[in-house]
Formats: sequence, structure tokens, C-alpha cells
Amino acid sequence: MTHAMLKGSNVPLEATTVRAVLRWTPGRSVPDVDVSALLLGPDGRVRSDEDFVFYNQPRHPSGTVWRLGKKQVAEGLTDTIRTDLSGVEPGISRIVLVASADGVAFDRVPALCVLLYDASVAGREPLARFEITPETGAETALICGELYRRGEGWKFRALGEGYSNGLEGLATDFGISVDEPDEPEEERPSFDPAPAQPLPPEQPTAAVPAQPPAYGYPQPMQPPLPPGPDGYFRLPPQGPQFLARR
Repeated sequence: MTHAMLKGSNVPLEATTVRAVLRWTPGRSVPDVDVSALLLGPDGRVRSDEDFVFYNQPRHPSGTVWRLGKKQVAEGLTDTIRTDLSGVEPGISRIVLVASADGVAFDRVPALCVLLYDASVAGREPLARFEITPETGAETALICGELYRRGEGWKFRALGEGYSNGLEGLATDFGISVDEPDEPEEERPSFDPAPAQPLPPEQPTAAVPAQPPAYGYPQPMQPPLPPGPDGYFRLPPQGPQFLARR
């Protein structure tokens, strides 16, 4: 049976390997959503930047936490974090599951939820389900929930806590070092291109060659080739541009 969870509630986990599936409904104005995980020590912070599993670093060095990537399902789009709880290092006490919306507020992400599955058994219903409702709608990153140790076992807690400064601000709070943009060495003057010069007027085309032929009568000039079906010549269409993440 699936546990329908409320914010702040928790559920014990008997599974040793779990999949946390973030799911939402895509659409024309819906931003791209990504799932991430932060492995935290007893002090609530990462030990190093390697404890941050996200799209640019999809697998933890220990091999126990990794991002499986996005998938189209009947209910929408998903992005998944898989965790081998039995192999998590003793120095890790919590694994925080995060959703980020690429700088766009989560009030534009419909039907956002996190589903927790036993990864060792295929085809079963989720162990837990948490429908995530942002508190203000202006959040650009959300802590969906956390896997945490309790005695010799693990539990899952539903959270739904938001950040308005995105994944960068959230990661910084947990001890991730974020590179600052380089400052310019000196102020450079702006460049104003010179105004375009008008083209010289076209010279009229003579109706007959400038020099008469060596024999016979002047031949009339051939008319230009007819235009295309629509009367215009078009350049080939431009291909889509792809902007990759760092």
C-alpha cells in the first residue's frame, strides 16, 4: 500500500535500495525541472562538493547514489535518484532530495510530486507519495524530502521547503562551494559600429550589347529566368541551437 504523505510526516523504510521519482506535468510554459541529491553529515553539511549529485555530476564516488535521468511516462515527465541505503557510508546521516526549476518559479510546474519505490522489485506500487505544493509559488528550488537514518534503519520524511535563489542558493546553504563569475579586469569602452553606408545607385542595364556583333543584326537580350513558385529566393532554414549545461 502506498503511504500518502503530508508535509513533515515520515515513513520507515524496509527496502535497502530505493528510487525517489520526481514527477510533473510538462507543458508549453512549464520550466525544465531537475532532481538532485545532497549527502549530508551529522552537522547537516556536505563533506565536499563530491557529496552533491546532480546533472553535471550524476553519480556519487561511493556508487551508492546516482541520478538515473529523465523519462517520459503516461502521467508526465520524471527525473529519478536511486540510492543503495545499505551501502551508504557511515559518515552520511541524511540524503536530501531536491527539485530545481532552472531559474523559473515552481508555481508554473503543475502536478509536482515525489514517489518513493523499492528499487529491488519491479512493477510494484510506490511505497510513499508526496504531493508537493510550494508555500509561496516563487520558489525556484525545493527540498522535496529526505532519507535519514533512524537507529539501524532508514526513514523518509516529506518536506516541501523552498528557496527563491535556486539550486545555487540551496547548495550553498549545505556547504557546496559555488564559483563566482569572474570580474572584468578593466572597464572596456563600448563599441558602436559605424553606420552602414548606402549602396551606390544601380546603373541601368543596356537593352543591347555595348559593342555590335561582328556580323548580322544585333540579337535581342534573353529575358531573365522566371522566379521560383512563390516569386522569391529563400535561404535554407536555420537549424535549432542547443545550449548545453556546464
